[in-house]
Amino acid sequence: MPTSTAQMRSDPFRSSEAGSALHVGAGRRGCRKGFTFIELVIVTVIVGLFAIAAQLRLFGLLRKNTFRAQVQEFVSAMRMAAAAAAESDRRYEVIVDLAEQAFTLREITSPDLSEVLEEEIIIENYFNPNCEVAYVKFDDGDYTSEDRAKFRAGRAGWQYGGVVVFFDSERRAHSVVVNRLSRMIKLTEGEVELLEPKAKDDVPF
Repeated sequence: MPTSTAQMRSDPFRSSEAGSALHVGAGRRGCRKGFTFIELVIVTVIVGLFAIAAQLRLFGLLRKNTFRAQVQEFVSAMRMAAAAAAESDRRYEVIVDLAEQAFTLREITSPDLSEVLEEEIIIENYFNPNCEVAYVKFDDGDYTSEDRAKFRAGRAGWQYGGVVVFFDSERRAHSVVVNRLSRMIKLTEGEVELLEPKAKDDVPF
């Protein structure tokens, strides 16, 4: 009996000790959860800051490259027209609309060259404010800074050569040179002067 009583008396102490241990353990676990959440918040904030910095850098690069990307898309359309015409008996036309600051690549399917049919349009794009078409000058002496300029390509080459001058956001000039004999399209800095006017009948179309 005494031994049993002693065991019974020691049980509450052990129970309270165990309870304290559980309480301390629970508290530690609670603290650990709190630190994990704080660490997660800190990591999320750091990642967010890096993401914002990367976006700002990307936007800066895009702003710098917007002009070149726009002009390059125009150059690609011109090259596409020349290559497609050279490989077939079809004719293509790139229309530069200086009033609308836009260009259109189409396949000519109608005898009425002044009418652009919806089904003829291959590419239609507007230049943004950072890329301005200033003027177009053809190698036969024609010049325009406000109307439509049309470059037509057939199997024999371009009907007219010329230069399309663009201004970037800092008003620096860039020229897209169209060589009607070689079909080459070249982008260069500055305003390119055509060497000499050529008669309209020099190259058959």
